Amino acid sequence: MSDKRLAAASEENLFRIFTIPEAPDSTLARIEQEVSQNLDGFLRDNIVAVEKPLSEIEQDFQDSVVPEHPQFVSALADELLDKLVAQSVHTSSPSFIGHMTSALPYFLLPLSKLMVGLNQNLVKIETSKAFTPLERQVIGMLHRIAYGGTRTEAHNDQYYKSVMHSADTSLGAFCSGGTVANISALWIARNTLLGPNGSFKGVSKEGLFRAMSHYGYSRLVVLVSERGHYSLGKAADVLGLGRQDIVSVKTDENNKICIESLEQRITELKAENAGILSLVGVAGTTETGNIDPLDKMADIAEREGIHFHVDAAWGGATMMSNNQRPLLKGIERADSITVDAHKQMYVPMGAGMVLFKDAHSTDVIEHHAEYILRKGSKDLGSHTLEGSRPGMSMLVYACLKVMGRSGYEMLIDRSIDTAKYFADLINAEDDFELVSEPELCLLTYRYVPKVVKDYMETCDAEEKHIINELLNDLTRFIQKKQRESGRSFVSRTRLTPKAHDGQTITVFRCVLANPLTTKDILKDILAEQKEIAKESWRSLPAILKKIASL
Repeated sequence: MSDKRLAAASEENLFRIFTIPEAPDSTLARIEQEVSQNLDGFLRDNIVAVEKPLSEIEQDFQDSVVPEHPQFVSALADELLDKLVAQSVHTSSPSFIGHMTSALPYFLLPLSKLMVGLNQNLVKIETSKAFTPLERQVIGMLHRIAYGGTRTEAHNDQYYKSVMHSADTSLGAFCSGGTVANISALWIARNTLLGPNGSFKGVSKEGLFRAMSHYGYSRLVVLVSERGHYSLGKAADVLGLGRQDIVSVKTDENNKICIESLEQRITELKAENAGILSLVGVAGTTETGNIDPLDKMADIAEREGIHFHVDAAWGGATMMSNNQRPLLKGIERADSITVDAHKQMYVPMGAGMVLFKDAHSTDVIEHHAEYILRKGSKDLGSHTLEGSRPGMSMLVYACLKVMGRSGYEMLIDRSIDTAKYFADLINAEDDFELVSEPELCLLTYRYVPKVVKDYMETCDAEEKHIINELLNDLTRFIQKKQRESGRSFVSRTRLTPKAHDGQTITVFRCVLANPLTTKDILKDILAEQKEIAKESWRSLPAILKKIASL
């Protein structure tokens, strides 16, 4: 770096960067203006379409030495545009249908800047003040969507006025995402199951070994379908259970937990004197978007006295739609619910939540410190796993107010309709196979040439196995090439469908949540995949010739 691009390390210059904005004609000022006025155009112009290998990008971030001398902001902005922004992912693109991220409402951009500028810390009222009651209100609004349907409106009004801002209760907590939300829910389930009893002071004070000895459990387990999110394994690790004690229950042909298998596992676990920490229902599996039979699971949890948690990180926003709400029947019976606002509530990354049916559930994890979280205060940090947190609730609040429940209903309904349209489009194509039907806005499929598809109808099991392995290679090839082209993106995953005799296959995975994704874009994505497949006859001749020769 040349000396011309270095600033002087003086008190005056340091003071300026805290008090004086960049000049209107500076690079940073231009970025701010373009992002505010035309975010989509800015991203399209500045994100390089053709993928650069990660190994090359890493070369731009090799220096491990903190600069001794300051750098001008304008020089830094140019550097970020060239090295960071250019190689970022255009997650808001309507042809980017591979992951949870989507287009964001424009009003969130200036509000996000305001939120950052206010720099509130939600751990304590002294560092957040009005943000604390705002967050409590947002949690209350979503709690009422989830649980309020069992009460009259008058009863709801009275209930939420009494508990929403009480220092003695907590209806839920904001957190960075579904992983922390799931850990928080299972933390409460653990401390409730292994709570104080006689001379035993509870697991939170005496630890897991003494708790299990006191209660006589041989092990502690969490029951979830084999489609359960990997964050549950993290929770088991953190809470001292061990990842092997996340007990997976097999799923049916629709990727939903098999109730008969669940009943059998519970019987077996009770016979070995295992403590069942929680039964977890999945409302929107990560791979396929399917929803467990929550009502039947709630019946079992109630009968067995088991904490019932619903991981609705994907499907939670569906509660906003009266038309789709029946898909989640039984969620209102859950003891706790995970919801990610940064999925289908169209909020920036970092807005997860966990809701608790009983406003006193968090009593078992309440913690205090004389210098910050004093007993009797309304500090949110006394009932949360995380300490310092930003005011993301402000952005969720803004979306709830600006779009309203009916607006969210339109977005949710549209996303599911779009997924069903795409499924029909795939089914109408001779060279594609729909692997999982959409229940929410997720689906999976793969490219299978018609000649291969026809042959697989008549070949034996061994030949099918060979062909599927070759198709796995083809799917990976198409997905990688499509990603590298930069025009569109689908993700991929691996499933073990019963329709394929239990063989694990590689499939394309799509999330149709972006409201800007059109039918024409979906047609173009399939057309691009077909073109790439044709190229593979040259790039992967051995694979495809082997398929053709079978």
